[in-house]
Amino acid sequence: MADTHTNAPPPLAPGLLPNLRFDAQAGFLVFLIAMPLCLGIASASKYPPIVGIWTAVIGGILCSLLSRSQLTIKGPAAGLIVIAEGAVLELGAQFAAPGASDLDKIAIGYKLALGVGMVAGVIQILFGLLKAGKLGELVPLTPVHGMLAAIGITIMAKQFFPMLGMAAPGGEPVNVIAAIPAALPHLNQTITIIGLTSLALLIAFPFLKSRVKFLKPIPAQLVVLFVAVPMGLALGLGGMLSDTGTAPFLVFVPNVLEAPDTAFFFPDFRGVATVTGIKFVVLFALVGSIESMLSSQAIDMLDPWRRKTDQNRDLVAVGVANTICAAIGALPMISEIVRSKANIDNGARTRYANLFHGLLLLAFVLLVPSLIRMIPMAALAAMLVFTGFRLASPKEFVHTYKIGVEQLVVFVTTIAVTLCTDLLIGVMSGIALKVVIHLINGAPIRTLFRPDIEVAHAEGDKVAVLKVRGGAVFSNWLGLKSAVTKYMDGREEVVLDLSTTRLVDHSTMEKLHQLEREFAEAGKRLTVTGLDDHRALSAHPLAARKGSGVGAPKEVSSAA
Repeated sequence: MADTHTNAPPPLAPGLLPNLRFDAQAGFLVFLIAMPLCLGIASASKYPPIVGIWTAVIGGILCSLLSRSQLTIKGPAAGLIVIAEGAVLELGAQFAAPGASDLDKIAIGYKLALGVGMVAGVIQILFGLLKAGKLGELVPLTPVHGMLAAIGITIMAKQFFPMLGMAAPGGEPVNVIAAIPAALPHLNQTITIIGLTSLALLIAFPFLKSRVKFLKPIPAQLVVLFVAVPMGLALGLGGMLSDTGTAPFLVFVPNVLEAPDTAFFFPDFRGVATVTGIKFVVLFALVGSIESMLSSQAIDMLDPWRRKTDQNRDLVAVGVANTICAAIGALPMISEIVRSKANIDNGARTRYANLFHGLLLLAFVLLVPSLIRMIPMAALAAMLVFTGFRLASPKEFVHTYKIGVEQLVVFVTTIAVTLCTDLLIGVMSGIALKVVIHLINGAPIRTLFRPDIEVAHAEGDKVAVLKVRGGAVFSNWLGLKSAVTKYMDGREEVVLDLSTTRLVDHSTMEKLHQLEREFAEAGKRLTVTGLDDHRALSAHPLAARKGSGVGAPKEVSSAA
């Protein structure tokens, strides 16, 4: 399963100047994608739109200097919208005076959410300093994908309303979804034209790019703005004023250079010690850290030069940046996978592409805020509906089903519980169900959290052989990986014999595949044996394997 590269990239020269042309170009194109998304994510999170820009600016400038992650783009992410919005709404409802308006509750909840976010940022710093980056590998993959799909469905449901010119109802995501049919007769026809046109462009443009060569480097989001802004001007969105005299269907950002006090906001820490506050500290710190680590690992696999992110250092960098973000009113950030993938696709070579994208965002919001104020909110909502669909794409369901029916059960359960309750309960229910399924499939309780490994050495100690008994599952993966990598130094090959395991789960199969690649890149070899007599739970190569736990006696020779 080793990964081979037939098209090796050119040698990479170190430093800024040799890569300036490539990184500047990639940074510019990522800036075009990031700008509307940052505004949209902030608005959807019930934060002021401009603070989404501050998050990307801090992520671009600070994290590119502190982190050694080469190609990841740091910034606000759709995956954190549900947490950020939930913190604002729940804390606002808890601390606002009786009879306060919804806008007053949001204003109070926003500053309380900043206090929670600042504490979560400090915890992320501690995670990194305590070398807790590896703990992200303990989380099973299927509940994480289920969580992201649930976030995608929630984003689609909630942004469907502003895309059609309506205010989204409150309550659990399942209630928002149920309210859609009754709301349709009340849509704003003018706003709906802009919203649906923007969504149609996002859907159709990738097909055009695949057929028209010169369109390939142009981001779909930029095309949407080029169409939606003139449409908004022609349809008179600037003249549709609310009772307060503002244009609610257009993005509002202040003129930072003239009135900096209107662009920065400061946290309120009263909510931190409450049950609600503690819940959101945990969600911000854990979900943000796990999402960021998974994204940076995925981007490392796409890096043409196969550079590896130091997860602990990256956690410190993200934690420092998130602490600063919360201190000035901005959203939390992660390593954002869609913008990072665009960064690679557009030729980025080093972390300075992230720096350029941050500097360009800063220049744009300082120098031309009037252009941002022409953007229809419906266009941003359409971008988020499209992003939500990608998180919860039918392909995700099909892919999960192909891996195994039991994975689909965990995936769908995580989604359903999340939509009916919240993220934390949803993910924990998915993990708990996965443990139950493992026990049903024969994983021994005694090896559920600590692997049972026997170590043997072949002749000359050029090969280390490790025999695993009981179970090789997500919850004991760190112990298994530690045992394997311990024998990597000084040996040409490590043989992992799984013949006497009762269960090897999907997460372990996928992570073993990644570990094989890491061995190959280091000039070593990891050989996984003993699965021939196991029953795969599906035809997928990464499906879980169920064995008898007996296994045939195995002699280790010098040829092992």
